[in-house]
Amino acid sequence: MKNLVFALSIVFVLSACSSDSSDNENQVITLNPTNLEIYFPPVNSNEWETISIEDLGWNSAGEQPLYDFLAERETDAFLVLKNGRIVIERYFGDFQQNDNHAWNSAGKTLTAMIAGIAQEEGFLSLNDSSAAYLGTAWSSLSTEQEAQITVFNHLTMTTGLDYDVDDIFCTDPECLLYKNEPGQFWFYHNGPYTLLDNIITNAVGQDFEDYFSAKIGSRIGMQGAWVSIGFNNVYFSNARSMARFGILNLNNGVWDGQTILGDATFLTDMKNTSQNMNQAYGYLYWLNGKDSYRVPGSEIEFSGKLIPNAPNDLYAGLGKNDQKLYIVPSEELVIVRMGGDAGETLLGPSSFDNELWGLLNDLMD
Repeated sequence: MKNLVFALSIVFVLSACSSDSSDNENQVITLNPTNLEIYFPPVNSNEWETISIEDLGWNSAGEQPLYDFLAERETDAFLVLKNGRIVIERYFGDFQQNDNHAWNSAGKTLTAMIAGIAQEEGFLSLNDSSAAYLGTAWSSLSTEQEAQITVFNHLTMTTGLDYDVDDIFCTDPECLLYKNEPGQFWFYHNGPYTLLDNIITNAVGQDFEDYFSAKIGSRIGMQGAWVSIGFNNVYFSNARSMARFGILNLNNGVWDGQTILGDATFLTDMKNTSQNMNQAYGYLYWLNGKDSYRVPGSEIEFSGKLIPNAPNDLYAGLGKNDQKLYIVPSEELVIVRMGGDAGETLLGPSSFDNELWGLLNDLMD
C-alpha cells in the first residue's frame, strides 16, 4: 500500500507539471538556414522553430538506421537541435511530447549550474567547508575531518568519503565514513553529491526546488519537478525541457538576452577538467576529448576519449539507463535522449554513447 501511495504521488506531481496539449496546440515554424544565429523557443509556449536535415545538407539516408537503433534500444524521446532549432524530434512507443521522464544523473548538471548561481549571488563559495551549511555531525567523520571537505569537493566527486559502503546513495551519517583526504581521489559517489541540495537550501535560505525554479526553470520555460526517490532527488521533465537547458548551456548561461549565470570563470571551470584524477569530469558534467577517463563504480583509469566517435568539445549530462544531454559548441548542437536502459545498466557513460555517435556521424556527414 505504501508503494502504491508513493507511485500515485509521483503521477500527481508529474501530471501537475505537464503541459496540456489540448489547451496549447503545438506549433512549429520551418526555417531555411540563411541565418542560423542561436534561437530561443518562447517561454510558456509550444512554438519552436525547426530546420530540416535536407536544408542542413546532412545525409538523409542516415535517418532510418538511426531511428531503428533508437527503437531497438528502448528509447522514449530523441531530439537533435541545431542552433536551438529542432532538426529531429522523435517519440517511440506510447511516449509522447508532453510526457515526463526521469533525468537520473543527467540532472546533476542542473545542480551544478544552480550552485554557480548561488555562488554568484554571494550565498556560498565553492571554497567553503560544506559543514558551514550542513552543520556538524552530518557524517561519521570527526569535526576536524568534516571541516576539510568543501563545496568544491561535493561538486567534483572528491570528498574522500568511503565509497565501499553498502549503499553509495545513502546520505545518513552512518553511511558517510572517512576513506581518503578530500581532493586526493575521484570516485562517483552519489551520497555526497545529493547533499549539495541541502547545502544550497541552507545557503540561500530557500527550498532547493523553489530556488531552482526561480533562477533557471521558469526563466527558460522548463516544466518539471524534483521528486524524492529513496535518498535521491531526481528531476523529471519532458524532453523539450531538457533541450531548453541544453540551449542555455550552448549560449554560455544567457537565455535570449537574460543572464541566468554570468560568472564566466565558473562556467568555464564547470565544463572543463575540475581535478587531476579524472580528466573527463568537470563540475558534475562529463567531458569528451581528454586523454583518459574514469567511470562510475570503478577505480580504474582508462586511456583515450570518453566517447571516441563524438566531437572533442562535447560535454554532457549522463544518467542511469542512458539519459543523455549532449552539448557540442563547435557544431552548435544539443542532443537529448530519454528512455530505458540501452543494454548496460550503468550510472553514466556507456557503450551506447559511442554507438549512437557513430550513427549521428553518418547522418551529419
